Amino acid sequence: MQRESEATKDIIVIGAGVIGLSTAIRIQEKGGYRVTIVAETFPTDPKTIRYTSHWAGAHHVSGAYGSERQREMDRETFNIMWKDTEHGGPVEGCFLRHKNTQFRSDGVDPSKWLDHMPGFRSISNDELVPGATHGWTFTTLTLYPPVYLNWLLGRFLNNGGKIVRAQLQHIDQAIHGGINGLPQEPDAVVACVGLGARFLGGIEDKEVYPVRGQTVVLKAPWVRFGRTLTYADGSHFYLMPRATGDVLVGGIRVADDWFPVPREQDRDYLLAGGLAMCPELAPPEILAERMPTIDDLRPLIVEEGCGLRPGRKSGIRLATEWPEGSKIPVVCNYGHSGMGFQSSWGSASVALNLLEEALAGEKPGKAKEYEIWPADYTGRRDHVC
Repeated sequence: MQRESEATKDIIVIGAGVIGLSTAIRIQEKGGYRVTIVAETFPTDPKTIRYTSHWAGAHHVSGAYGSERQREMDRETFNIMWKDTEHGGPVEGCFLRHKNTQFRSDGVDPSKWLDHMPGFRSISNDELVPGATHGWTFTTLTLYPPVYLNWLLGRFLNNGGKIVRAQLQHIDQAIHGGINGLPQEPDAVVACVGLGARFLGGIEDKEVYPVRGQTVVLKAPWVRFGRTLTYADGSHFYLMPRATGDVLVGGIRVADDWFPVPREQDRDYLLAGGLAMCPELAPPEILAERMPTIDDLRPLIVEEGCGLRPGRKSGIRLATEWPEGSKIPVVCNYGHSGMGFQSSWGSASVALNLLEEALAGEKPGKAKEYEIWPADYTGRRDHVC
């Protein structure tokens, strides 16, 4: 537990998804801060469409494209998670190291943002799957979100952190008090509010929009590798093996679609796309006799999921602002779309830097914002997973 003194500053973090938890821990473990997380939903709650982090894959495959800062954040996060996957690491039953192959036919070469991955190399034509023109393989990790998120929450609480369950209507309710359990005079607020940034009073960022995803989880312990396939038309499929012996199959990404439950037609679309990319999803005894169909996969389904990724037209918002009439800085850290887990620790480090700069004497009214994505970001969807 961090030692406190009279100089300890009170920080409120809004949001308890992977971004909020990682950011709260990064601030807390720097020392000199007493951190409280306020959120409507926590990792211990049942899965809900209002809490996206539970529905993530989640593997670490960067999609940074031309953004050097995004590459730095993804790389920092990968290095931390890679260390956590070591034998005897802190999170049993969560991480799986595995070989991942990225297949593409859209003309994009991911080498610039993936060549730091262990064992990275391009593959030969005879290693390609149908529909792919190029491919690259490397070793990465997959984590199991329910276990990982609860481990983050436990780590935060064991370090002396405090949580408050509340639904804020306006950022002022954190800044000026009135919510039981929150510091009534905080030194700063950090908004890790995901899709909620569109609606939370005082932020109301209309650049934020949902990118709906849907996944199917199969019990297929014989599959211990990951694959992604991006077609020339932008359609995209991926499969992620988990330490649990399950394999998650995904590829749905529809902007501004708020539908909150899995669609039957999307499930069949995913099964067909996943099987075309990886016939090995079918039980080995079936594959040994004939080409499998999606009907061979249906008995393997253990869960279907649907989540609303927090997209943002100009990319991740990492910024400091002072609400009108307030001397309390608000650090924004949201808009990660499908990249929350893979940039979580790096994003948290940037947020901490913004916080410390603000508390060190930045003048109220002077906003500071980091550009994460290049100007041509808008409309790109193939990084979403």
